Parts: sequence; C-alpha cells; structure tokens
Amino acid sequence: QVQLVESGGGLVQPGGSLRLSCAASGMIFEFYAMAWYRQAPGKERELVARMTRGGSTNYADSVKGRFTISTDNTKNTVNLQMNSLKPEDTAVYYCYANLPDYGLAYWGQGTQVTVSP
Repeated sequence: QVQLVESGGGLVQPGGSLRLSCAASGMIFEFYAMAWYRQAPGKERELVARMTRGGSTNYADSVKGRFTISTDNTKNTVNLQMNSLKPEDTAVYYCYANLPDYGLAYWGQGTQVTVSP
C-alpha cells in the first residue's frame, strides 16, 4: 500500500532553517502531484507548497521566497526547504500525494515544526 513518511521536523529558533523530507513507497512516484500542508493548533489545514507532475510549483503567500519544494524521482522523495522561519510557521507539516485522474490521494502522518526562541 501507499506510504508517505515525513522526517526532518524539530525545534528551531526564529530565522533558522529546516529541511523536511517525505519518503514515498507503494506508488509510481512520478505519476503523482506532491504537496506539503500544515496545520497549526486551532486552525484548519492549509496548503504550503505544491508541485505538479510537470514540475510546476506554487506556494502559499505566507511562505513565498522562504520555502522551496523539490522532488527526487530517483529516491521517491519530496522535500521542503524552509528558511527564515517565523514563529507563525509552527505547525504539524503533512506530506500529500494525489493522482486526480483516478481520484487517489494520500497523507503522511505529519511532522512537528516548532519555531521558538
């Protein structure tokens, strides 16, 4: 079955950087659009960054210029490089894969990112 396993979360000071990774298995990785979402306490889950199968990317306005999404088809991973982190970036970050033509979508279990002095 499809599995998405995130790693790389943790505690970082404001202005710092983290790199999240999501390892995918049980799927033909290059067929899927990949994305990162996040959910802060008391808030709805929101899209952070997305990459289409063709390699196009888009970002939430709040992270543009600071976060970068990338994929490695040889390793079946999607990464999120997060720079200039702010306390408001604190959230659980989720990896998401979808194949819209077939109505398939999968979530990872999430990884906590905490930005605090």
